[in-house]
Amino acid sequence: MCPHALNVRYSPGLWALPSASIPNLSHSLSFWFHPLPAGPICSILVERFGCRMTVMLGGVLASSGMVASSFSHSLSQLYITAGFITGLGMSFSFQAGITVLGHYFSYHQALANALASAGVSIGITLWPLLSRYLLEDFGWRGTFLIFGGVFLHCCICGSVMRPVAPKSESAYPPPNKVPEPGCLLTCGRAVQRHLAFDVFLQNQGYRFYTLGVVWLLMGFMVPHIFLVPFALSHNIEEHKAALLISIIGFSNIFLRPVIGVVAGWSMFAGHRVYLFALAVLLNGLSNLICVISARFSVLVFYCLVYSISMSGIGALLFQVLMDIVPMNRFSSALGLFTVLESFTVLISPPLAGLLLDTTSNFSYIFYMSSFFLISAAFFLGLSFFILNKNKEKQMTDRVHEELTLEKDLAQRCTEEPSTQPHSTVTYVTYVTSV
Repeated sequence: MCPHALNVRYSPGLWALPSASIPNLSHSLSFWFHPLPAGPICSILVERFGCRMTVMLGGVLASSGMVASSFSHSLSQLYITAGFITGLGMSFSFQAGITVLGHYFSYHQALANALASAGVSIGITLWPLLSRYLLEDFGWRGTFLIFGGVFLHCCICGSVMRPVAPKSESAYPPPNKVPEPGCLLTCGRAVQRHLAFDVFLQNQGYRFYTLGVVWLLMGFMVPHIFLVPFALSHNIEEHKAALLISIIGFSNIFLRPVIGVVAGWSMFAGHRVYLFALAVLLNGLSNLICVISARFSVLVFYCLVYSISMSGIGALLFQVLMDIVPMNRFSSALGLFTVLESFTVLISPPLAGLLLDTTSNFSYIFYMSSFFLISAAFFLGLSFFILNKNKEKQMTDRVHEELTLEKDLAQRCTEEPSTQPHSTVTYVTYVTSV
């Protein structure tokens, strides 16, 4: 239910209508409503209070922000309510929900992540149709108010989460009344640990994967936002244009569990990042279909091809991260991962909107999306291929050194008896009787 509720940002027209009521607002500003980079704060809350309380807190914040946004009268107020408060709550609920999956499942993590991400697919399917109905009957203010009530379901989902391991009181000693000389140093180390800078610097796989995902998200979010306006600009009826997003979501409901099962096979263990890179490459190539033709039948075919690649990305995005980072540092690593990811998600829609304002041509938006996705796919595939080759070479060199050392020791053992001087044995006979 949490991914389902948090997928409201894919509703076409939901953010456009309140923005349309503000005069002289460009496309680059009207799409600047996305979750905030609150990963480190969420990782601290998860470590201190657990995933259950963090998900419930996120639901309360997201609901409060949507309810408050229904009373907004300016863009700055929408940024504070729908952007800051709701985005903070969405980040808390989503990150805590992903973290708890890694603790619940050990042998079927790929399938568990795929089934959990299927909630996103349900949201993509239902929200466009539901938001269109609500916008017609209640307006954008009433729709925001109703969505605020929907976000409260995250509190219900959080309440049924089983605590992973209760923290002992000894893990959190009471603070000293008089600060010690090393207090600032201790705080700095704590902040560094929660931001996972040490993991980013020491773990090359995590560093390459984070940079690749941040780069691909510059183009991944764009088709979700501009597909419906692109269809409307080519004289496709409004209900058919909204149906395109629902086709993507409906296909993902069935494709993501299948990909989760395939990714869980033993033959792909340790190589899921290549499946992820292949899905990213297919996603980038599929966006070029929209440049060829804008007929409804072609767009339906595009949605089907796009759904296959999107299912692979959604099912493997966090599973690959779990394969790279140990679970005892996963919460902090996910925090830094979502921080960098959120900056990209925050920049890419306004950048695409600015490109649309400048060129008045949707084709350049899909070209931009394909460029970021295809380049990210090659970066991920090549970087991990080189990284794995270096690891194999290091393992081979280590085994060769161990064999050489054992051979030298065995040779020394055979040479030592021949080099030692022979000892003379003296026999003494005692006469005890005559």
